[in-house]
Order: sequence, then C-alpha cells, then structure tokens
Amino acid sequence: TAVRRGAYLGPGVVVMPPAYINVGAYVDANSLVDSHALVGSCAQVGKRVHLSAAAQLGGVLEPVGALPVIVEDDVFVGGGVGIYEGTVVRRGAVVGAGVQLTVSAKVYDVPRERVITASSAGVLEIPERAVVVAGARPVGGAFAREHGIQIATPVIVKYRDERTDAKTVLEQALRSAQ
Repeated sequence: TAVRRGAYLGPGVVVMPPAYINVGAYVDANSLVDSHALVGSCAQVGKRVHLSAAAQLGGVLEPVGALPVIVEDDVFVGGGVGIYEGTVVRRGAVVGAGVQLTVSAKVYDVPRERVITASSAGVLEIPERAVVVAGARPVGGAFAREHGIQIATPVIVKYRDERTDAKTVLEQALRSAQ
C-alpha cells in the first residue's frame, strides 16, 4: 500500500493493502479503501464511502487539466468500478460492480425515464441515492444488428430504499467493532 505525500486521510479511514492513494487525494472520515483500489491524484472522497476491491477513481495529473473525480458522502462503490474524468457521484449513491463512468458515458435513468450526459462544463453527475449497475445497449448499424453487438453502459435501475440500506448494516456493524 502506498499513500503519497500530500494525500489526506481523515480520522477512521481504513486502507486495505495493497491500495494506492495518489498525491492530492482527499479521503474523508470513516471511509474504506479496499484492496487493489486506486484513489487518483486530487480525487475527493467523502465521509463513510466504501471503495470496494479494485475500484479506481481517476486523477487530474493525466490527462493534464482534467477535473477531479468527486465521490460524496455515504456512497458505495462496487468492485472493479472505474470513475474517471471529473465525474461526480452524489451523496448516498450506489455504483454496482463493474460500472465504468466517464464524461462520454450516457447514463440511462430508468425510474426517471431520462438519459444523463455530461454538462457543458464537462462534468457527469450521478444523482443522489441512485443505484447504478452495468448494463448494455445495442450498437447502431446493420452490421452491429446482424451480429447482436452491444456496448456497455451504466443504468440507474432504482433509487436507494430500505432494502438497499439494509445491505449496508453488516458494514456498519464491522466498523463499530473497531
């Protein structure tokens, strides 16, 4: 595990080896950075965030001038998730295993029947309490249709409810046992 000089870890942060937290990263109180997770340069992680194994939050050093990734309080980021290019994940959201979020992604919000794209400022925002899973959509064109080609896309399937919150009870119990 490496935590670069210039990174900030708040009180109660747990970092499971091996993990990497780059220069300028900010990880707030009582968050968990699981094994093989990466918190990129200047990424901002709120309070009580769970970054699961192999999650990656992009940084601003490459590409130069990029906006930081921001993950607000009480977010759960599943295993193998990639969040890059100035994406903002709002409070209480759940990003399921394998989801990839970039400013070029279209996020299909099924409950609210809309497509979320990056703002004119180049920021993709995942709404508060959204539950995002990895999905797929068909690729256009005759060749793609003929071969059944699809492309991965993030899909909001619901917004957090009691059932979603109940799944975090075990983690809360483990943290209080420290």
